[in-house]
Amino acid sequence: MAKLVGSTYGDALFELAVESGKVEEWLPEAKGIVTILENNGELSKLMNHPKIVKEEKVQVLEGIFKGRISDEILGLMCMLITKNHYGEMKSVFSYFIHQVKEYRNIGTAYVTSALPLSEIQKMLIQEKLLATTKYVSFEIHYSVDESLIGGMVIRIGDRVVDGSVKNKLQNLTRELSKIQLKVGECAP
Repeated sequence: MAKLVGSTYGDALFELAVESGKVEEWLPEAKGIVTILENNGELSKLMNHPKIVKEEKVQVLEGIFKGRISDEILGLMCMLITKNHYGEMKSVFSYFIHQVKEYRNIGTAYVTSALPLSEIQKMLIQEKLLATTKYVSFEIHYSVDESLIGGMVIRIGDRVVDGSVKNKLQNLTRELSKIQLKVGECAP
């Protein structure tokens, strides 16, 4: 349900932003809202409190955001509160941000390596990603996972390229177990 709410309202916001020429204005607002929702547990407690009526929650949102964000974005936030979708607010704005990035051909990649990468290695990865995808630029998030042993894993959307030593060893183990099964089947 949350995914449906996020994509439905996120798509509507994106279409309105494109039609009204406000993509560039609303993108930083959406990013700011996501950051606030992630970092402010007190606001979430307040908005999810069952004894506080919707009208009061809307007044709190207006008190915090009025004059700081566009009226359209604030209106969407208030509508989500009145429809009992505060829990999906982050997914709505995250979906909107994703749609804007796709619209502007900006990819998001998650690169996990066994060791920290140098700036030259990061630059080479970015060049390779730009050369092999439709994107004109990338936001790349790097992390280290020593359990990979060597190599790296790159995730872009739902595509994953796993070039880690750990993955190669797991594949080799699977292949060897298949061979052992076939040998065992032939034994008298």
